[in-house]
Amino acid sequence: MPYAAEQVSNSPSPRNQRKRGPSVTVFLAVWILLIGAGVAATVMYSNHMKKQMVEELDAKWQSQISHMQSDYQSRLKTLDGEVAELQTKVQAFNELLTFTKDNASNKTDNSNQLYTQLNEVKKQLSELQKKMDLLK
Repeated sequence: MPYAAEQVSNSPSPRNQRKRGPSVTVFLAVWILLIGAGVAATVMYSNHMKKQMVEELDAKWQSQISHMQSDYQSRLKTLDGEVAELQTKVQAFNELLTFTKDNASNKTDNSNQLYTQLNEVKKQLSELQKKMDLLK
């Protein structure tokens, strides 16, 4: 039985070339799409994280500002009360001083003590006024 020898060709058939061509381009296209999707997802996630951090910082700053405002208001009220109290003391000392001046004799030296006390109260009043001005 004689066998007929067939020639085997080593060159690829056109059918094989078609399969390789589209598969490589599809593979590259899929990789490019995956890379693009990864970049887009990264950008979106970073924007989301930025927005979330800004909102958290804003809430924190708002709470600190409100706390500082309430603290400022309470200090201002306390200083107003102290100033009013010192103002009444100054008025009382002025009345007492006026009374002692009118009734003073050469033997008593109470007016010097009252002047000293009045000067001390005035100094305290001016210090409180300065503190209040600083708070404003």
